[in-house]
Amino acid sequence: MTEPSLASPGTDSMRATLTVTALPDAAAAVAAVYGLEGEVKRLSSERDETFLFRRTDGTAFILKIANAAEDPAALEFQDGALLHLERAAPCVPVPRLIRTQAGEQSHMLASPDGPRIMRLLSFLPGELQYRTPATPAQSRNVGRALAELGRGLEDYQGRPPEGKLMWDISHTLDLAAVVGHVAPERRARAEAVLAEFERALPAINALRRRQIIHNDFNPHNILLDPAEPDVVAGIIDFGDMVHAPLINDLAVGLSYHLATDNWAARVSGFLEGFLSARPLEKAEIELLPLLLRCRLAMSIIIAEWRSALFPENRDYIMRNHATALRGLQNISDLNPAGLAWLVPNLSEA
Repeated sequence: MTEPSLASPGTDSMRATLTVTALPDAAAAVAAVYGLEGEVKRLSSERDETFLFRRTDGTAFILKIANAAEDPAALEFQDGALLHLERAAPCVPVPRLIRTQAGEQSHMLASPDGPRIMRLLSFLPGELQYRTPATPAQSRNVGRALAELGRGLEDYQGRPPEGKLMWDISHTLDLAAVVGHVAPERRARAEAVLAEFERALPAINALRRRQIIHNDFNPHNILLDPAEPDVVAGIIDFGDMVHAPLINDLAVGLSYHLATDNWAARVSGFLEGFLSARPLEKAEIELLPLLLRCRLAMSIIIAEWRSALFPENRDYIMRNHATALRGLQNISDLNPAGLAWLVPNLSEA
């Protein structure tokens, strides 16, 4: 889910209000624009309105009506990625855009708030990964799915809208402006990561492989087959995509598997799966431990900063804080040699 830029905390688009669409009106809009009859059920969503639309024959879809404050270029960028994957990597399980009766990929819907973009997507059945028991096979399959997604996006020529995304590891140093919000007992650890990132900037800037990356490959965005919970059935939420070093995507995905007692085994399985579909370059391997720490430090800094700005929403903002802190503690001294010990063929990739 896209969040506001660090540069404009006072205009937090995540908090933009919208007029709630009545369920009959949503169903009528689908009928008018897509020619499909059915019923809608509201789903939870932070930024837009999201519905489950079930056609009269039982086929399910996801209906999304964007906030009027949403940047149309951002949605066009996301739609372009889905269309590219449909052509270039049809085996990667992502939602498909449903065309309107006029053949368009979206529709501008009039509302009291102003024009709002409506889109209809295919529904991917499955169980969110965070609700399933972790296994070595699951870790391998999830890692491979990320590599295959990256290969599918490799030649996507779309570009994100102007501006920086707060959750882009490439801009880790921007968080120096708000690291003072981190509690004193944790601040030194966060500042040490920022300093480590600054020292490594020449090597980071020299990374060869850069492309559009998903940038939010977390267990809330990965669907597994309920009958075989080790099998990836879907990948969702393309709202945080950026153009960045390929290795950043792996750092984001791995960062969500570091807060458990068996984190080393989970990382090993994830990396083995990734490497089975896409080798890493030496420079990427050298930087991966640092980039993992950066993503975890970002989670800590951003959470404490934003919870100070919006104390009424503190519980939600801080939901991943404890796990990020534990993960950062677990890998505080992880280095490339340690990664190679976890995955013996890493240096041969």
